Amino acid sequence: MNIAIIFAGGSGVRMGSGIPKQFLEINGKPVIIHTLQLFQYHDEIDKIYISMIDEYIGYMQELVDEYRLHKVASIIPGGETAQDSIYNALQKAASENPQDSIVLLHDGVRPFVSYEVISNNIEGVKQNGNAITCTSCFETILLSHDGNCVESVPYRKDTFAAQAPQSFYLKDIIAAHDVVRARPQRYENMVDACTIIRSQGMTAHMVAGNRGNIKVTTPEDVYMFRALLQYKENEQAFGLGITNRIETRMNKHRKKGQ
Repeated sequence: MNIAIIFAGGSGVRMGSGIPKQFLEINGKPVIIHTLQLFQYHDEIDKIYISMIDEYIGYMQELVDEYRLHKVASIIPGGETAQDSIYNALQKAASENPQDSIVLLHDGVRPFVSYEVISNNIEGVKQNGNAITCTSCFETILLSHDGNCVESVPYRKDTFAAQAPQSFYLKDIIAAHDVVRARPQRYENMVDACTIIRSQGMTAHMVAGNRGNIKVTTPEDVYMFRALLQYKENEQAFGLGITNRIETRMNKHRKKGQ
């Protein structure tokens, strides 16, 4: 069983929109629908769980029905922090699915992860036990504790940006959360699942992400996402970049027919 857990607990403060950023409409539909459809239409994803702000659950259910997202198994109220929200969804998934299911943890406002990256996350978990989507950094990364003075400059070739999905066996990521939740400081400084497992000395295995896998957080990100959608539409109109995907799907259907 391959399960996508989509967390969408943002309030839209940095966006300055007055509504949660996941519900901003871009090209006629909310950002979170763009995201959910990537998993809805992926051949290897069996179920989707959504964790979000309690007051928007009814509206989210209306959107799920409107866009016929039949893989959505449940919409779960979020928690005090982003990691609490993810834990709530993990617990719901654990109550309904095998413990050796693969779960892909993904931001509701990352609406451009590629089909191949999702597949590679699933394969990465099968091979290594986990998969952390990341891209190599093109810019120089500076380290500073006070935000004023540069303390160190890592070699650019050694720096990567963590993205999503971040993927695990269901039982393993719940166990890692349980360790953190048992501490007095709980999720303090735990920004993502990769941070959680690394805090426990576990090896985090990297999977290459796609460059367009942006997180829509600021107004500038909206413009970037619109440009990426335009690029994708041009790709499809002129048959660019989709040949391999079509061939992959055709080969799957040929094997089923044998």
